[in-house]
Amino acid sequence: MQDLKVKEELHSSLSSKQHKNGKLTARERISILLDDNSFFEIDEKVTHRCTNFSMDKKISPGDGVVTGFGTVNKKKVFIVAQDFSFLGGSLSETHAQKICKIIDLAIENRSPIIMLNDSGGARIQEGIDSLGGYGRIFAKNVQASGVIPQISVIMGPCAGGAVYSPALTDFIFMVKNTSYMFLTGPDVVKQVMFEDVSKDDLGGYDLHTKNSGVVDIALDNDIEMLSFLREFIRFIPQCNTSHKIKISDFTNDKPNFSLSNFVPTDTSKGYDIRHIIEQIVDNKIFYELKPYYAKNIIICFAKIANTTVGIIANQPNQLAGCLDINASLKGARFIRYCDTFNIPIVSLVDVPGFLPGTNQESGGIIKHGAKLLYAYAESTVPKISIILRKAYGGSYIVMGSKHLGSDFNYAWPNAEIAVMGAESAVDVLYKKNIKEEPSCRSILIKEYNSTFANPKIAASRGFIDKIINPEDTRSTVIKSLYFLSNKRKKEQIQKKHDNIPI
Repeated sequence: MQDLKVKEELHSSLSSKQHKNGKLTARERISILLDDNSFFEIDEKVTHRCTNFSMDKKISPGDGVVTGFGTVNKKKVFIVAQDFSFLGGSLSETHAQKICKIIDLAIENRSPIIMLNDSGGARIQEGIDSLGGYGRIFAKNVQASGVIPQISVIMGPCAGGAVYSPALTDFIFMVKNTSYMFLTGPDVVKQVMFEDVSKDDLGGYDLHTKNSGVVDIALDNDIEMLSFLREFIRFIPQCNTSHKIKISDFTNDKPNFSLSNFVPTDTSKGYDIRHIIEQIVDNKIFYELKPYYAKNIIICFAKIANTTVGIIANQPNQLAGCLDINASLKGARFIRYCDTFNIPIVSLVDVPGFLPGTNQESGGIIKHGAKLLYAYAESTVPKISIILRKAYGGSYIVMGSKHLGSDFNYAWPNAEIAVMGAESAVDVLYKKNIKEEPSCRSILIKEYNSTFANPKIAASRGFIDKIINPEDTRSTVIKSLYFLSNKRKKEQIQKKHDNIPI
C-alpha cells in the first residue's frame, strides 16, 4: 500500500481555498486514491460553451471536473472528481457530458466507477442545459446499475438534483464536517416550512448515517476516506460477471474452539454478533456498512478462504435482534447488491421475530419486511444460513431459510426453531392448565423446548441440512462455498422484470 502520509505532505505546500476548508483538491484526491503513475486523464481541455452572464470570460480547461481511469491496488477503475475550485464545481452541459462519457467507458470496459462529489449544483447561468445534464447522468447511472459497481463519495456540497446520482449508485460514503446532502437547502426550508435549520442538521453525516440510512460510511477527512477506499475496493468485483469462488482446498481449516464462548446459553441475554463474524472470516477483518443505522442487523463484506462474501447477521444486543422496517430495508438492499455481483451470502441467524408495535405496523412493516423476504427468494448466488440460537415465526422464514431457496442451512445444537418462543407458546397452548395450576408452567416450557424448539425436527424434514458444532462453523462455510463454486442460476419464467414491493 502507498505511503499516504508522504503524499499528504507532498500536497501540503499547495495553497487553495479547499485546504483552508479542510479539503483536498480534485487532483490531489485522485493522486492519493489511485496507484502511483496510473492515472490517465481524458477530456482535460474541454470547456463550456456558455456566453450568457459574461461566462465567456470564465473558462477553465476541464470545466470543473476531472475524469479518467487508473488502478487502485492494481484493479482498473474509472474516476470522476469534481473540482470545487472552478465555479464551485457546478455542473454545466459539458461537465455532464464528460461524466456521461466516462460512465459509458466504464460500462463498456466492465470496470467500477468512483465518483468524488464536490459541487455547488447546477450551473444556473446555463438553465435547462445544466438540468438536462443531470438527467443524462441519472440515466447513465441506471444503465450501469447491476453491470459495474458504482461508488459515490460525498466530499463537499451535494444538493438539489445532484443528490440523485449518488442515490442511484451502489455505495455512498461521506466525509464528516466538510460535506452535506439534501434536496432543498436551509434557506428554502425556512421560506417554505418556517424552520431554522443548519446544513449539518439538514443533511450532514450524522443524520445520514444514523437516521436516513442514505450513507453507508462516514469518515473524518479526505485522507482517511481515500485510504479506506483503497482497501474497500479489494472486496468489490470488477463487474457483474467477474466474481468467482476460488477455493482450492477446504480440508485444512482448523476448528475454532472459542466460537461458542461468545453466545450466552440464556436466550434472553444479548451479545455482539461481531465477535462471531470475526471468528469466521479471514484474519478477523470485515467491512461493515451502515453501522449506525438499523443496528439490530449487521451487513458487511469479508473474505472467507480468500473469497469475498456478503454477511448478513441479526444483532442480539440491539432490540434482541428483532427485524423491523429499517433492518428489512438495510438487509434487502445488501442482498440484492451481493446477488447482482455474484457475491455469496452468509446469513447468521439469531432472531426472535419482527418488532411489534403500532409504529411498525403503521409504518408499513408488512411491505418493508416483504422486501427482505423478496431479496432472499429472488437471489440466485450461493446462500448459506446458520441458525446460532433463535429462529422464530415469520422471521425464521425471512432470514434465508431453506423455504426461500437457501442452498445450505445449518444449526447449532442448542438452536431453537419454532413458531414462537417456548414461554409465549406455552401461555397460548396451555392457558387453561396454567390458570388451574400455575406451577406447571415451568415444566411445560421445558417440555415444549425439548419437543419443538430444537433443530432436530427441522433437520428431520430436510429444512436443516446438518446440525453442526459451533467450532466447526468456519470450516463448514468453507466446504459449502467450495461445493457451490459452480452453482448456476435455474432457468426462470420469462418476464419483463419483477415487481418488488417498493
